[in-house]
Amino acid sequence: MTWTGTPTGLDAAALLGAALAGAESRMAPAEASADARDITSTHAAEPAPRTRPAEATGCARRGRLRVFRLRYSTHNRLRRNAYLIVPASYRRDQPPLPLVISPHGRGAHPSSQNVGFWRDLPARGRFAVINPDGSGRLSDESSWESSWGYGGQIEDLARMPQAIAEAYPWIRIDRNRVYAVGTSMGGQETLLLVARQPRVLAGAAAFDSVTDLALRYRQFPKTTCAQACLKRWGRHVGYVLQDRMRVEVGGTPAECPDAYAERSPLAFAHELASSGVPLQIWWSRADEVVTQQWTQSGRLARRIRSLNPRAPLTEHVGSWGHSSEMRGRALVRALEALGLLG
Repeated sequence: MTWTGTPTGLDAAALLGAALAGAESRMAPAEASADARDITSTHAAEPAPRTRPAEATGCARRGRLRVFRLRYSTHNRLRRNAYLIVPASYRRDQPPLPLVISPHGRGAHPSSQNVGFWRDLPARGRFAVINPDGSGRLSDESSWESSWGYGGQIEDLARMPQAIAEAYPWIRIDRNRVYAVGTSMGGQETLLLVARQPRVLAGAAAFDSVTDLALRYRQFPKTTCAQACLKRWGRHVGYVLQDRMRVEVGGTPAECPDAYAERSPLAFAHELASSGVPLQIWWSRADEVVTQQWTQSGRLARRIRSLNPRAPLTEHVGSWGHSSEMRGRALVRALEALGLLG
């Protein structure tokens, strides 16, 4: 994608013209990751007032879609990017668009992996998708990579419709049709968004999610780490991830169990069971990244059903690789169930 910069305060007509002037991408949707890192701005930890509104910072044309970049204030006063996908044919005089909030997986750049997941689906279904960088507990440059369901991050996700209204007021969002869809850590944060902010959402789909963060911490050393993995990290990647999680959460599960529970959808099973939000939980028996998912997503689904047999929950179980269903037919099926695709 080639980005066209957009000064804050540019009127709607000029903004629309700038978007249409963006260069056509020659990338296939799933190939976005290689080039996107070259054109996106860095995740600088720039302190900013919490009340500072989101601002428009660029746009790009991508086939049947337009991707708008905006800068928003996080819970810990950083300025982060979010990437808003809309159908290229959308005009301000058309009906408001449904919106999907899509938190990214651990370490996955939202402008590449997440944007690539969506292919041309927003154009087919005429909906928008917002892919925020995010921010964890810490106010540093890399905290976007592993927010792991921090409460402030969940609050920021809930504010995405407002951030769009501030940065691009001509892109109208149907506040009654806001959804959340995410995979891996993004699935974990999708579930927490349903639990903590159910009034924001009309439905959600979570793929390959961690639901018990303390258990995940203990499972890390059981993750497969072959020779190439050992060479890359210098030791078993499970211990590297444990180190990172201790820094982000504030200690081990034994040292701060409440902090781990606050980031665990399983601890919010009652809220999920009573939320009334239609929820899809997708998990795999063959995942080698989030391993033993029957102890994570599968366990959460069982718990929700035991608390409320009538909860609007749909469980999908299969044998796919980690997050691969977001690149295939499963995402289409999930969007169809949410009423976003016909």
